Amino acid sequence: MFKTEIMEENVKCSLPDTQNQTDIREIPINKVGVKNLKYPIALKDRDNEIQHTIATISMTVDLPMEFKGTHMSRFVEILQNKEREIHIDSIYSILKEMQKKLHATSAHIEMEFPYFKEKKAPVSGKPSLIDYKVKFHAVVTGNKKDFIMTVGVPVTTLCPCSKSISKYGAHNQRGEVTVSVRFDDIVWIEDIVTIIEKSASAELYSLLKREDEKFVTERAYENPVFVEDLVRNVVVKLKALGKVKWFQVEAENFESIHNHNAYAMIESDTVFNNGSEKDFIIKRFN
Repeated sequence: MFKTEIMEENVKCSLPDTQNQTDIREIPINKVGVKNLKYPIALKDRDNEIQHTIATISMTVDLPMEFKGTHMSRFVEILQNKEREIHIDSIYSILKEMQKKLHATSAHIEMEFPYFKEKKAPVSGKPSLIDYKVKFHAVVTGNKKDFIMTVGVPVTTLCPCSKSISKYGAHNQRGEVTVSVRFDDIVWIEDIVTIIEKSASAELYSLLKREDEKFVTERAYENPVFVEDLVRNVVVKLKALGKVKWFQVEAENFESIHNHNAYAMIESDTVFNNGSEKDFIIKRFN
């Protein structure tokens, strides 16, 4: 050892390890760790191989009743020691290290980040970037693994009722669809984005020229959907994708003629097995 390393070890040995002291209250803690940690990551991108973005990360473990506290610094050390490219396998290696270094049975990591995709305007072809909300939530309990990917996509919806009763037009609004999935085979973020956008009245774009705006406006008018239609359309397309073993689909319309939002949700515990599935749960609040 170098002299500085020896000094650091001596200091470490002389300092009390308060977290490892015994706690007499005999109350275990389900989750303890760090939240709101910003960290640069590199993701696998279907169209461009790698995409760099910034994630907001939460890392937690369970804490047995006999320990007073966990070692918060170890969470950050584990993350810093890993490569910045994030995929399912690398996330599980982080979780395994959390279990080992923090003496935990279960370990959780959540990563939320903006994911960017280039879209060309529908008529002019002008390119622009649009961002989507993505979240990875992975858990290891013992040797059992779980991974959920959540993708949030903004869309345009036009009200079928308004169109049918109005002489001059129909009210439309921006909405947000959030899809969470568990899957066996590779499901790209772009797969979910496409499914959601094709289920709405019209897609959103960052850049539109006049001819594009005309196209999008007319497209929405020709494809009116309630929130119920929106979530059902997404489920039909998830079913056709064939890789999903569990899903939750939510749609929220930020109503343009009400001071409240419309909402619908479908969740299934199953995947699709030979074309059949368990009953769905659908809720609507208006």
